[in-house]
Amino acid sequence: MQTNVLPKYDMTDNPTGCCPRFHAQGWDDQALHFRDKLFVKVKTRSAAHIPLNMGAVFSRTSKAIEDAQAFSDADFIVMSREKSAWSAEHLFSVTREVPGQEMARLNGDYVTKVFEGPYKNAPKWQMEMEQTLKDDGKDLIRMYFFYTTCPKCARTYGKNYVVAVAQIELDPE
Repeated sequence: MQTNVLPKYDMTDNPTGCCPRFHAQGWDDQALHFRDKLFVKVKTRSAAHIPLNMGAVFSRTSKAIEDAQAFSDADFIVMSREKSAWSAEHLFSVTREVPGQEMARLNGDYVTKVFEGPYKNAPKWQMEMEQTLKDDGKDLIRMYFFYTTCPKCARTYGKNYVVAVAQIELDPE
């Protein structure tokens, strides 16, 4: 398992000019290993799990990353997790520090699973991923989701892929 390497995300297949079309090949059932992997960390507000300011926060964050020349299409993922029904945390992978942004460094081992369907299925996907990990004898530390396309692009493409990214505890043996 290579350190700090993500599966390929093809930015060139982008007929909408917004979100690239997601190709699930290479993302399902992958093992990822992060060592001081750098991310910009932002928070969004929600009302009963419905995002309120996600578009504005993502646009502002993406602009800051672009302005800092910290974006690489060879190293792209935005990992999200709900902190409560009222807020969520999002981690944007970057290649260098981004001025004016809260930075985070992740360490650990992660496994992925690709799901397809409406965003409302996230709780079901989380339970499925937790069961898969349990069946494999792995302990979950934290779960993130990579929402590969916005709702508008998902409608255009006819598919809504979401990647579960689970941080796991490795067996010390």
